[in-house]
Amino acid sequence: MSAPRRRLAGVTLALLLATAPAACATPAADEDPVAQPGAIHTDVPDTVDPEARYLVYLHGAIIETQGRRPTHPELGVYEYDQILDALAARGFQVISEARPAGTEVPAYAAKVAAQVRRLVDAGVPPEHIAVAGHSKGGMITIGASSLLDLPDVRFVILAGCFAGISRMRDVPVSGHVLSIYDTTDHLAGTCAPLFEQAEAAGGGPESSEEVQIDTGHGHGAFYEPRDAWVVPMVEWLKQSGWPPAGPPAP
Repeated sequence: MSAPRRRLAGVTLALLLATAPAACATPAADEDPVAQPGAIHTDVPDTVDPEARYLVYLHGAIIETQGRRPTHPELGVYEYDQILDALAARGFQVISEARPAGTEVPAYAAKVAAQVRRLVDAGVPPEHIAVAGHSKGGMITIGASSLLDLPDVRFVILAGCFAGISRMRDVPVSGHVLSIYDTTDHLAGTCAPLFEQAEAAGGGPESSEEVQIDTGHGHGAFYEPRDAWVVPMVEWLKQSGWPPAGPPAP
């Protein structure tokens, strides 16, 4: 990526950070077989399997300040470890860590971009790598996408487009991007302005899709590994040869 593009990413990410709030159906027997369970890593493992599918998962901001199983007074308990277990159970090599308090979006986006590059350098095809993030994690996902020039990598934004997204211009998102948000979410919504403004500027992702869910849990819909978002995410990832969806999390 050219230097001007990197500077633009930093500016737009800073705007995102300034405007963000602080804060499973089982497949039938004749459908795809259940994937072999994956594993959970806090970083790119020392030994990388080029045949595996890697998923970087980025949690919401509440875990930075309240630990791995925080409780929001309105949104409920954030079941971070259950989410990781559910994703690994579906065959993914999951890379995720509980970020420290005060993590800056641009800096962590650069870290995630570096992790993706390390996987590619180790022989993993870009189409077998995805980054998915909820809320602040979704903002980091947008940032990582803007820093990478790998059109086959997939990015999933889970309720990560806040009101400030409508004021962003020329965000150089790349790759294939999926947005999922709950219609009852009063904090985050559609990522359409992000895609439209990038495309109007002559850039934009290789492809973009958006899924609306309606769980009644608002922003907290992604606090648990609900089928409402896990299933469409996994189905979308399978388009590039990802493992089949496994059983729903208990």
